[in-house]
Amino acid sequence: CHVARCGGGRCVSGRKARLAYWTGSPAPLSNSQLARWRGQDGGRRLVTALLARRRRCCCWKFPGGRTDTMHFSIPETEVLSTDNGSTYVAYNIHVNGVLHCRVRYSQLYGLHEQLRKEYGTHVLPHFPPKKFFTLTAAEVEQRREQLEKYIQSVRQDCLLGGSEAFNSFLRKAQQETQQIPTQEVQLDVYLSNGQKIKVNIFSSDQTEDVLEAVAAKLDLPDELVGYFSLFLIREGSDDSCSFVRKLQEFELPYISVTSLKNTEYRIVLRKSYWDTAYDNDVMENRVGLNLLYAQTVTDIERGWILVNKEQHRQLKSLQEKGSKKEFISLAQTLKYYGYIKFDPCITDFPEKGCHVIVSAGNNELNFHVKLPNDQIKEGSFKVTRMRCWRVTSSQVPLVNGTANSPVKTETKLELAFEYLMSKDRLQWVTISSPQAIMMSISLQAMVDELMVKKSGGNLKKMLKKRMNGSLRRSDSQQAVKSPPLLDSPDSNREPIVKLSSKLSSVSIRGIGTSNSSNDISANDFHGNYAFEGIGDDDL
Repeated sequence: CHVARCGGGRCVSGRKARLAYWTGSPAPLSNSQLARWRGQDGGRRLVTALLARRRRCCCWKFPGGRTDTMHFSIPETEVLSTDNGSTYVAYNIHVNGVLHCRVRYSQLYGLHEQLRKEYGTHVLPHFPPKKFFTLTAAEVEQRREQLEKYIQSVRQDCLLGGSEAFNSFLRKAQQETQQIPTQEVQLDVYLSNGQKIKVNIFSSDQTEDVLEAVAAKLDLPDELVGYFSLFLIREGSDDSCSFVRKLQEFELPYISVTSLKNTEYRIVLRKSYWDTAYDNDVMENRVGLNLLYAQTVTDIERGWILVNKEQHRQLKSLQEKGSKKEFISLAQTLKYYGYIKFDPCITDFPEKGCHVIVSAGNNELNFHVKLPNDQIKEGSFKVTRMRCWRVTSSQVPLVNGTANSPVKTETKLELAFEYLMSKDRLQWVTISSPQAIMMSISLQAMVDELMVKKSGGNLKKMLKKRMNGSLRRSDSQQAVKSPPLLDSPDSNREPIVKLSSKLSSVSIRGIGTSNSSNDISANDFHGNYAFEGIGDDDL
């Protein structure tokens, strides 16, 4: 942000102040001035173009500028050709095991120089030096490893990883890699109940811009926008729902979803907080209440929230009366309300190779484990008992390769956390899952909320800055449709009953070849400031 008008890098009056800077106004724009700018030189196009030029402020990060625990890697290089026929080495940056962008060494060097100018040499990790001669294959591999360590170190640093220089570099590189020009597009964003929201944006709009466009379309107040996030989700043919990731500030949602070229992937709006006490803030508003109600009904229908026949009868009665608040209040008392359920995966607890379904919520990871003797056990790991956790990745060969084709590999992700099992006894627990990053982000978010609460703050106070003059797009507004009445309870939908068949299909490939508790450096750990040393009586 402009220091003179935005308080030394922290926005004090929202988009009006930032728009004032780019339009030359000596003070934040009033509503009438804002309306005049909307009507000049193409209206919305001018406003959006001006806002695209601003430097992104960081006052809405949660909490305290900490970056999300995304996994960055450069697992491969490519030799590409320029328009004049010369060749160069491209370094493929992957996020969570998926290609995000291809960049040249010179581009990364330019990023390094920009960060050095803004933050000084002392805070930057080592950057591999320039070479004056053509690199050998061994030297390319060495540079790849060094650049991977560099990009990981930058991302893990709260200051550098959340900087506009780093995030805009990744957004620009993503757009250049996918070769999608900046143009007006229509993006489909879905609600939890499947309702489609069409928003008119630019292909180069980042996650925050798209979230605000969706909020404007729904008429969601500015002060509630921060309670929601955009998630990339994969919908299966059997109506299953798999969380891929929460969309980040370094990506362009339109390009992220269209580049996948698969209609199973969609962007979904869901609440982004874990403490159910914040439901009260959301339910104060009509649109917020409808969004929360639609999500709750859908989670019950999917079987993510456990409901017995009597509870189901009560919920359906409240639906018929149109008592949405009472419906949510009753749902809050049910098991697994507010949890995210992940796909079946593998764990080494209580034994190596156990199949498990993991859910995150209520400041814990919940396990439904299928033991080798086919017995089903349930247990929970409280986030306050986790001393630290980490995510590791490794390349494992695909089973269906042929002798004449090169060996293809896939990325295997693991989440490992050190847990206080009893007084003075810590034990590592490992989960092997493609959703390990999403699990790690969930843990971090729960810890963040606990720390904010412990310090006397709350989410509403942290997001209050959003209330001052957020710019609205001129799309026509769209109401949240009320979901249909709950179906009659189906005993086959009980998670325990379906667990055995779900877990039987989990691949166990590669689980025995990794020892994730010993193979990474201390920089990959996520320390838990909410960790509490407790005694046996409290377990």
